[in-house]
Amino acid sequence: MARRRLGFWARFAVTLVKPLMIVWTRRTWRGMEHLRRDGGIIIVPNHLSHADPLVSAHFIYDSGRWPQYLAKASVFRVPVVGWILHRCRQIPVERGTVDAARSLDKLVGALNDGGAVVIYPEGTTTREPELWPMKGKTGAARLALATGAPVIPVAMWGPEKIFDPRTARISLRPRIPVTVVAGPPIDLSRWAGAAPTRTTLEEMTETIMLRLRDMVGEIRGGTPPPLWERPGRARRQQQDESA
Repeated sequence: MARRRLGFWARFAVTLVKPLMIVWTRRTWRGMEHLRRDGGIIIVPNHLSHADPLVSAHFIYDSGRWPQYLAKASVFRVPVVGWILHRCRQIPVERGTVDAARSLDKLVGALNDGGAVVIYPEGTTTREPELWPMKGKTGAARLALATGAPVIPVAMWGPEKIFDPRTARISLRPRIPVTVVAGPPIDLSRWAGAAPTRTTLEEMTETIMLRLRDMVGEIRGGTPPPLWERPGRARRQQQDESA
């Protein structure tokens, strides 16, 4: 399995974090068979709490894969922290700069090397008041179009009990229930070979987010609402369309 090929620092991180998560959470894991054991995959989780990376990393690691998350490039310039992130095979991403294209090249390279790349398609924790998934950004779709790598949806519910973004409160009680479910690859075949136009990327992104929304609804046992969109973003899109 991928974990057997880890270097010292990755194993060190697992030694520190996994025992903590075993005590901190009571886990329900489902669908690990969809995270194939070899070859590049794009993992797209919903994003509802700052605790998500700990929970999803635990799930992905237990499935036999080593998760490679995207992190702001500035974090990699922090002494010691950046050094460890590099050695744990995490991926720096430049945002809003001319180097953004280089970040895509790094992601493509990680997938070509057989990595399990984790992208939060919402781009940030959801702003939907009830923590349902909101409209996504096009990064995951762009990467899928560039590589043809399978896109694996991962739905989570429970990390918000560890850290609730609405109240900024953290809970340190043990055995907090968390549920993580991976689904089969999302069928994006209708866009195979298409040019990465805005329309294509937005259609692909909506397909990804609707799958995640429905999976979260199954975990929560409720009927999910339409994908939520931040008012500011909606206004910007209207301005772009009218320009």
